[in-house]
Amino acid sequence: MEIGLIGLPNSGKTTIFNALTGRAAEVTAYADAASKPNVAVVDVIDERITRLSEMYKPQKTIYATVQFVDFAGLARDSAGKASFPDASIGMMRNVDTLALVVRNFTNVLEETPTPVSDIEQMETELLISDLIICEKRLEKIELSHKRGQKTPASQLEENILQKILDCLNDGRHIAELELGRDEQKMMSGFQFLTAKPLLIVLNSSEDMFGKNQELLKEIGEKHAAIEFAGTFEMELSSLDDDERQLFMEDMGIKKSARDRLKGSAYKISSSISYFTVGTDEVRAWNIQEGQSAVEAAGVIHSDLARGFIRAECFSYDDLIECGSEKGVHDKGRFRLEGKDYIVKDGDILAIRFSV
Repeated sequence: MEIGLIGLPNSGKTTIFNALTGRAAEVTAYADAASKPNVAVVDVIDERITRLSEMYKPQKTIYATVQFVDFAGLARDSAGKASFPDASIGMMRNVDTLALVVRNFTNVLEETPTPVSDIEQMETELLISDLIICEKRLEKIELSHKRGQKTPASQLEENILQKILDCLNDGRHIAELELGRDEQKMMSGFQFLTAKPLLIVLNSSEDMFGKNQELLKEIGEKHAAIEFAGTFEMELSSLDDDERQLFMEDMGIKKSARDRLKGSAYKISSSISYFTVGTDEVRAWNIQEGQSAVEAAGVIHSDLARGFIRAECFSYDDLIECGSEKGVHDKGRFRLEGKDYIVKDGDILAIRFSV
């Protein structure tokens, strides 16, 4: 999973990035739109993988990973208009989930925070970006139709894009549209920003943290939201485990910033994990909820999907309850599933294939 951190200049994105990753990327008071994004890959520590590793004692234990990308803030042109840098837009389209960081602290200019209006401004920029892509593509399709190059596929694409254009012109995100699976597949190549899951990260000062229930409720009416005390949690990431736990308890923080954001991102993006196990390797794999066994096999390697025969399957919970794979077999919890089987979170799969 790849999560992109976006926001207005000086919203504390890099502070949040450091808190999530334990990195020490430079935090500046003023944004540099030309700067390259900060990137870090971190393990998603799943206690189920830890337990499986204890059982199988593999040569390698591989957790699922999350890549965090901290994009530059909006850039202002000569007329003072703010927009995303072109380079950032292209990279933003490649991430799975967008985390919009909004300032909820007084900045160096002593400006009062305005989280709700900041969210609205950022949403407008996302909508405009998608509108430009949609309108340009519709213009090309219209031109090809005038030249007699009309096909059922181009007509279908035009109809879907017109539906999307109407949605965007109404100020709604593409994610709010009820598109069929085939329609989604056809549109996936455009990588529309408003089609991506959007998580609001309320970046509060230490003295304001935990006191914003009404604000979070207001934001939550439209978006999933989570609150961080960014600077405080960045400092926490540099402490050892015992010290970190002590300070977290003082602030009433039960889980690390990384665990909280990961959990929220998994939820809004409908991501789940399945596992492969053995004495050579125990590993977690991320897939989308609703994906089939053959699609899950393709995440490991395209050859497994191409030559898929069946999936040997049992659940993590059944394994723990039965105590071993033999116990799973003895109690009839072991299953053989076909390519259309919908994989569930916590499934343990062994893919049988032939190519």
